[in-house]
Amino acid sequence: MNLNLSFQIAKTHLLAKKRQTLVAMLGVTFGIAMFIVMISFMQGVNQFLEDSALDASPHVRIYNEVNTQRASILDAVDKADGRANIVYHQKPKQQLARIKNALQMVSMIEQMPGVLGVSPEVSSQAFFNNGPIQLSGVIAGIDYPRENRLYNLDSRIKTGSFKSLLANPNGIVLGATLARKLNVGVGDKVSVTTPLGGNITLRVVGTFGFGIGTVDNVRCYTSISTVQEILGKDASYITDIHIKMTDPLQAIAFGKTLSKQFNTYTEDWSTANQAILAGEKIRNVMTFVVSMTLLVVAGFGIYNIMNMNVINKLKDIAILKATGFGSKDVVAVFLLQAIIIGLAGGLLGLGIGFVISYLLSLAPFDTGDMISLKTFPVIFRAEYYVMGLAFGLITTILAGYLPSKKASKIDPVAILRG
Repeated sequence: MNLNLSFQIAKTHLLAKKRQTLVAMLGVTFGIAMFIVMISFMQGVNQFLEDSALDASPHVRIYNEVNTQRASILDAVDKADGRANIVYHQKPKQQLARIKNALQMVSMIEQMPGVLGVSPEVSSQAFFNNGPIQLSGVIAGIDYPRENRLYNLDSRIKTGSFKSLLANPNGIVLGATLARKLNVGVGDKVSVTTPLGGNITLRVVGTFGFGIGTVDNVRCYTSISTVQEILGKDASYITDIHIKMTDPLQAIAFGKTLSKQFNTYTEDWSTANQAILAGEKIRNVMTFVVSMTLLVVAGFGIYNIMNMNVINKLKDIAILKATGFGSKDVVAVFLLQAIIIGLAGGLLGLGIGFVISYLLSLAPFDTGDMISLKTFPVIFRAEYYVMGLAFGLITTILAGYLPSKKASKIDPVAILRG
């Protein structure tokens, strides 16, 4: 089999039908270009949402689940020696969100391998008042140095400073959206009231923004001692322990280990962000289905063109076979045509896809207060372009194989006789 001669014949066939060749090549081009744009954009969205979720939430959260559900004041329990009736007080016992021995747990967890940082926290629902404006939210008492290591709070600051919490025990840092709704800024005072009636007036020392509406709309930070004072609790009262791992994927197993070791409730980041992860899976499936559809449609277009090319070149094929060309040589001629179309169209498609993706990454995208995003999230990764070119070549080779196989079985005597 002479590949050089087969290539020359394939090139001659393609140049003889330039318009037909261009149409086939453009089918591959736009299929791969749309594949690049879709996968770059969809993966950019997935990466942005995952990063936002990981930045704003701990990898593992330890807490005490408060359960006040009780069917009635009388309950029957099966025991080894029979049934026992338990009578509860008609007024349910108040359960606290306090974690027992929390500070000791923090010291122990910090020493464990794979742990990047641990931060205790006291959080509570609260009502924020500024004159006639009243809003509900969450107030979190934090150890600033520890919390800053976990969430890089200094990079989230909009006005003021988180460090002011160390010097000002009655300071508070509000979410940027919450501060705007309350119409307050740095230096203004805000009255904070807890559901149990505790009240304190705090001075705004800063505003922050995570870029997530569910955080910036309701959350604020102050010192642990301040929240303990509002709730009327002692210095050992801790409601949450936040943990960051060096590898987030280890958080699931690590959370289960901590739950067994300390006999407490834990929640890992994948459980807390199930909706985001489920949406990521759906988007990945949609991207794969649409992208493959585009490439398959382009493949059918190439198949039709190659099939028509075989029909139009029947006499040429018969002459080639009559002069000594074998079936493999004929297959090589038409497969080379498909490869040339796929390679040329694929490379052009990669270029167009990159240009569109780049322009998309520069396009302004206003999401309001829900997400802090200035432009469309687009990821540029070499593997996407390798995948696109590989899929394009495979599709075109498969689309060119059947017509080439058909051409190799032509009987030259029957064709030349007419």
